[in-house]
Amino acid sequence: MTAFSLFLLLLLILGAVLWTRRERQWQKRWEGVAKTLGMRARDADQLPAQAAAVWLAKEKAEQQSEQRRIFESLLDEISQGLVLLDEEQRIRYANRTFGRLLHRQVIRTGRALIEEARDHQLADLVQEALAEKRHATRRIQILPGNVGAGTDLGGRHFLIEAAPLPADVGGGAWLMIQDITESAMTEQIRRDFVANASHELRTPLTLINGYIEMLQEDAAKGPATMKRSLDIMEKHGKRIARIIEDMLAISRLEDTATPLNMEPFNVRACAQDAADHLAPMLEGRDARIEFAFPKDGGKLLGDRFYWDQVFTNLVENSIKENSRPGLVIRISGEWDDEGCTLKVTDNGIGIPAHDLPFVFKRFYRGNKHHSSQIKGTGLGLSIVKRAVEAHGGTIELTSTPGIETTFKMRVPSRHTKA
Repeated sequence: MTAFSLFLLLLLILGAVLWTRRERQWQKRWEGVAKTLGMRARDADQLPAQAAAVWLAKEKAEQQSEQRRIFESLLDEISQGLVLLDEEQRIRYANRTFGRLLHRQVIRTGRALIEEARDHQLADLVQEALAEKRHATRRIQILPGNVGAGTDLGGRHFLIEAAPLPADVGGGAWLMIQDITESAMTEQIRRDFVANASHELRTPLTLINGYIEMLQEDAAKGPATMKRSLDIMEKHGKRIARIIEDMLAISRLEDTATPLNMEPFNVRACAQDAADHLAPMLEGRDARIEFAFPKDGGKLLGDRFYWDQVFTNLVENSIKENSRPGLVIRISGEWDDEGCTLKVTDNGIGIPAHDLPFVFKRFYRGNKHHSSQIKGTGLGLSIVKRAVEAHGGTIELTSTPGIETTFKMRVPSRHTKA
């Protein structure tokens, strides 16, 4: 046997001795613990195995707790509010979104759903799902009085769903709530548009047809009557053409496959053309349009057709909305290294704060109390916003009622020419 082999053998023997001694020490400790606990000697041998089982159970419980925390964190991030209820409609779990949708800082578990949600429509749907043992869905509108003072849920629309939970997870039911206010508003706007467009098209067509019938009668063939009739027919024919043009413009702007016709043009001349086109609307009124541009008028690289639409719609909007004398509309442009800033400002009645978030939406028409006097489909400002954005720009609206309203457009340098 070599010296190295002998050395390894001695190490092996030494390790065995140390391991045996350590086992005896642990055995004595377990026996001491068992004696302290009043266990019999023969049960002491089972204590290490039981301790190991407890340790494994503890690790498993910690793993399950960690998995639950991860799962709850994921549920807190979804856009739907989720609640788990027992058979008495007491809350077992609620994600953070549920409280946020109902403007509640804390949803307390163990309390009844009706006490926390404060709206009977939720509780009624859960009761229906439990009673009929099926999935139930309903669209509701929560009113401010249903959720207590200090909330801002008036007029908000929700889609709620509920279904029973199986017995092997404790029974009860789950409830899910989703805010669909935006889609509900979109549906309402579309319905309003159909009604408005139908009215806007029907009125001029009725007048045109009426005057055609009148001209067909012998008594109406005098020169003066014929000229008046033709003038009215021309006016309303142009009105129909404008409505159709707006519809086509918004359709083309939303079609990203259609490229813009990018050419340099004089911005001051474009704004002047829009003002000249609308000059008949200012006849007989105490109103004027002012311009503030660089000496050369300023240049943009863009689609002149859509910028004609931008200035025409903004100026026309100011004229229509402000019938009081003394109206001043100011169109200005400033250029710098980063691009240009275009503004259309008026000193009219302004736009109410509650209308500001919606004025650029398609088919939206503010000031409904005088909508019968102000004609239009509600597409003008939507066309403006999409035309500016199609050129890589942004548009902002600020309004102080009775003092000043400003549409501010910022166009990046790649669309400007020195």
